[in-house]
Amino acid sequence: MKTKMTIFKYNSGIIEEMDDIIAEEKPITIYLNGEEVVTLLCTPEYLQDLAVGFLTAEGLLSRDSDTKTNLDLNKGIVWVEGSQTSKFGKLSFAKRLITTGCGKGTSMYHYHSQRKPVTSHLEIPVDVLFAGLKAMHSRSDLYQTTGGVHSSALMSKSGDIIVFREDVGRHNAADKILGFCLNNNIVLEDKVFLTSGRISSEIVGKVAQMEIPILVSRAAPTTLAIDLAKEFGLTVTGFVRGRRANIYSNPQRIKV
Repeated sequence: MKTKMTIFKYNSGIIEEMDDIIAEEKPITIYLNGEEVVTLLCTPEYLQDLAVGFLTAEGLLSRDSDTKTNLDLNKGIVWVEGSQTSKFGKLSFAKRLITTGCGKGTSMYHYHSQRKPVTSHLEIPVDVLFAGLKAMHSRSDLYQTTGGVHSSALMSKSGDIIVFREDVGRHNAADKILGFCLNNNIVLEDKVFLTSGRISSEIVGKVAQMEIPILVSRAAPTTLAIDLAKEFGLTVTGFVRGRRANIYSNPQRIKV
C-alpha cells in the first residue's frame, strides 16, 4: 500500500534528490447487481469490505442483505451482488452533495437525514477512550511511514481494538470497517468508533448508520456534525488528547 518514489527535499538552503515512501491511491469502481454506482479514490486494500460498507452506509444496500463480492484489482472493479437493495437509497443517490471529505466527493445527506436515533445505553469510562485512541495510533504503520493516510478502528467496551483500517480517505476507512463488520456478523450496538480525522457530518451519518453509539477522534467536529449527532442520539467526543476531551453530544455515555 506504499510505493518508493524519487523526490527533491529542501532543507536549510539545500535541495537534495532522495527516495521517499508515498501512500498509494487508486480509483476503484463499484458495481451493484450489474449497475455501475460510483468510483472511489482509495488505498487499494480491503476493497470488498469497502464496497459493501460504502453501499450499506449510503443506503443502497440493506444491512440484512445476503451479499457476494468479486474483485478485479487489475481493472479496479468490485462487483457486489445483493439480495436486498433500497429503493429510497437509489432515489436519494441522485441528490448527492459535494462534501468536505477526502477519498471521495459525494455523500447522500438526504439519506442520512432519515436515520432513526441510536438508542444504545452503552457507557464507557473516559480512560478507555484515551487508551483506545493510543492503541489505534500505535497500529498506524502506513501513516507513520508515509504521513498520507487516515486511521479508523472499531473498539469493544473493554477497550480492545476489534478491527483497524487505514486509507487516504477517512470515509473509506470507515466504510472498510463497516463492510468488515457486516461480512463477519459483528454486533455494533455496544462498540465505539475511533477515527484520526475531523468529525464531519458524513462520518456522523456513517457511524449512525452502523448503529454505533459513540464516535471518538483527536480532531474537531463541525457544527453540522454536532447537530446531526444530537438528532441521531450519537455521542461525539473530540479533541481527545492526553488527559483531555470535549464531549459535544449525549454526554451520558461517557463515565468519569
